[in-house]
Amino acid sequence: MTTPAPSSPPPRILSIAGSDSSGGAGIQADIKTIAMLGGYAMTAVTAITAQNTVGVQGIAAIAPEMVAQQIASCIEDIGVDAIKIGMLADPQVIAAVASALEGVSAPIVLDPVMIATSGAELVGPDAVAALRERLFPRAALITPNLPELAHLAGRLLASHEAMIAAAEELAEASATAVLAKGGHAEGERISDVLYLPATEQDGARIVSFDHARIDTRHTHGTGCTLSSAIATLLGHGLPLEHAVRLARQFVLRAIEEAPGFGAGHGPLGHQSVRSVDSRIS
Repeated sequence: MTTPAPSSPPPRILSIAGSDSSGGAGIQADIKTIAMLGGYAMTAVTAITAQNTVGVQGIAAIAPEMVAQQIASCIEDIGVDAIKIGMLADPQVIAAVASALEGVSAPIVLDPVMIATSGAELVGPDAVAALRERLFPRAALITPNLPELAHLAGRLLASHEAMIAAAEELAEASATAVLAKGGHAEGERISDVLYLPATEQDGARIVSFDHARIDTRHTHGTGCTLSSAIATLLGHGLPLEHAVRLARQFVLRAIEEAPGFGAGHGPLGHQSVRSVDSRIS
């Protein structure tokens, strides 16, 4: 009898983000996404929230030292192949995360959670400055939605061309790729833009992604799901553009499979997106 060859170990994906008690976003959405895409999920919780589909009822921050210790515990023992970073509202936590990731070469996907669905700013100017200085240059990809990109650009982005220009500015200033998400724009179609800055081998490139808007209120956690999906696919070794393309497909299918829970913006149907192998082969 021939002993079967051992299967390849899954990519090790570390999510550094807040906890969503209702399971739709944050750490919980990241774990579901990573697992469905064949990764091994690890977490460093930055905050604990009491929230559901209609809003956030409470939040408790985790001490910066504890956030850093969680990161170190994962990396020093398990190791890491890709990292997703979510909301970091405090400059001290940002500094702790940046220090904990020094010397780590795994690609980082940074989702700069700055603006609430209501339009309220979730982070102050000191935190934005710390993100720009300490983490943006470390990222392989930054994934702002339209309000966040406008906040970073310091101006309204009233057209698709304005969104592209702002994505280029952020990418060139941070020396990293930027995926500008256009879901908050008006219209029946959604256009996202991936700006890839110039490298020694290639010039700067703009890649556009477009799809029909899905008429649904069940979109809680789409940004978290997208960023953790990209990180997982990068952990599998996919090139960035291909990882973005497949991650968007994963999110669209998860929106279509939403279970319909809650009275507000409901969670996605991560558990129903089963055709994983063909997506990452």
